Amino acid sequence: MSSINKKIYINQAGYLPKDIKTAVLPVNVMSVSVIDKDDKEVYRAKCDHFGFDKPSGDDVYHADFSEVTTEGEYRLVSGDYYSDKFCIGDSAYDKVFYDLVRAYYYFRCGMELKSEHAGKFTHMPCHTEPACEWFDHSVTKDVSGGWHDAGDYGRYVTAGAVALGHLLYAFVLFPKTFEKRDFGIPKTPGLPDFLTECKYELDWLLKMQKPDGGVYHKASTAQHADFVMPEDDLGQMYLLPVSSMAVADFAAVCALAYRVYAEYDKEYADRLLQAAKRSAEWLDNNQDFIGFRNPEGCGTGDYCESNDKDNRFWAYSELYASTGDCEYLNKAEKLSDYGFSKTDLGWGAVGGLGALAYITLRAEWRDESKAKEYGDMYISSAESLLQTANQSGYMAAMGERSYSWGSNMTLMKNAMIFAIADIISPNKEFSHSAKAQFDVLMGVNAMGISYVTGNGDSAYNYPHLRPAFADRIKECIPGMVSGGPNSYRNELYIRQFIPEGTPPMKCFADRTELYSVNEVTIYWNSPAVFVTAYLLDGKDGMR
Repeated sequence: MSSINKKIYINQAGYLPKDIKTAVLPVNVMSVSVIDKDDKEVYRAKCDHFGFDKPSGDDVYHADFSEVTTEGEYRLVSGDYYSDKFCIGDSAYDKVFYDLVRAYYYFRCGMELKSEHAGKFTHMPCHTEPACEWFDHSVTKDVSGGWHDAGDYGRYVTAGAVALGHLLYAFVLFPKTFEKRDFGIPKTPGLPDFLTECKYELDWLLKMQKPDGGVYHKASTAQHADFVMPEDDLGQMYLLPVSSMAVADFAAVCALAYRVYAEYDKEYADRLLQAAKRSAEWLDNNQDFIGFRNPEGCGTGDYCESNDKDNRFWAYSELYASTGDCEYLNKAEKLSDYGFSKTDLGWGAVGGLGALAYITLRAEWRDESKAKEYGDMYISSAESLLQTANQSGYMAAMGERSYSWGSNMTLMKNAMIFAIADIISPNKEFSHSAKAQFDVLMGVNAMGISYVTGNGDSAYNYPHLRPAFADRIKECIPGMVSGGPNSYRNELYIRQFIPEGTPPMKCFADRTELYSVNEVTIYWNSPAVFVTAYLLDGKDGMR
């Protein structure tokens, strides 16, 4: 069958039996047949005309096949048009969830990835030499470990803290989806695999703290490495100056991690909390914003922000949630008066994580009116996103302007907002829309692409990721979330592959050189982990 006729778009990960199952077609047909592995029609779904979808440029039809609940492998067919294969069953999301989490093992810096755990995607230890301060090379420090941030080999505190924030809150809210799952990584006695992986990044963050509580903004070479394996990146590693955003995000995630790890390793949890308190003291002693820009001669990611009010709010909120100390509460509430969003969950805007600390607060320290205030903000945000999703032919809560760098992060952050709002105030529209955003990621999009490597017959395979290129293995490391469509076409080579006037949802090309559409990052995987955990948590019909 010609790929031109693959015009029936479905979630390539599959469907849980009780899922709403909606295929999207950019072609006019009356109905689609659900075909099982024996080529027998088991159901015929009527196609309803949705109308013109501006972000995709498609005239869209929907086919609902939710009534098909029997476990098995299927495809959809209508005349010459067809879908990728997909499965229905209780384990439908297990592989993508496993791969999304396990991707962090492949991001590990500093250690050898052996075939025992890494399969064919091995590499030798990397970036183990001491780093020196950028402005004073006589100061050196061991900052080995942690996760490579993205397609490059830099490691950045704010990015790492936010990724951990998503991951740890997923564990807090949906613990049963993690505790007994084996993710095929080296084990830590007494710790679930998931927390073992998170600890690998937390251990690195602890190394980035200075004795006075300040935290270096990042550890990287002066420039990005060529497309070589990590062990072949032999440039001098530098510690870039302290920023107040890095200090605050560090304090926040260490305080959050204290609550998670206290049940498993009290000594380690106490170490995290003491580190968080030291950084909070640094924040108290340094009230002015200390931003970050790359100094002359440094060309790696800078992760700059214009202020640190939301970062400090997140830090003090988590510290209050971990200690019950009203000093932290008072500082957080003063900062909450600033106009930052209390539902944003990205690396550059973390107010939503601070609000989550209130919403999940233990009962004896809980201010019900404040928790309701922040909860209502999530509900209001979800209701607004729902309006956008209902106007989308692909059910994406994304306007035309949302398709910028890292659009799949926006897609998954919106799914997180739907999920959190559904937890606060159970609502089928919220839960269905959270699932719909996951469907978009996994193939219900105008490209018919699964944006998670190794998952789906039409998964992208050539991310802007150095080891995935340098290992010379045709098959990509599985579980990597692509940045996704970017209508701004803001890099040198992209105009060769994405013509001017291409609809935003179609501004994607699966090419390694295109960082603006096809890079990967630890904080694009993390909201996808959160959302998949939410979906798995409710697979028994609770949602």
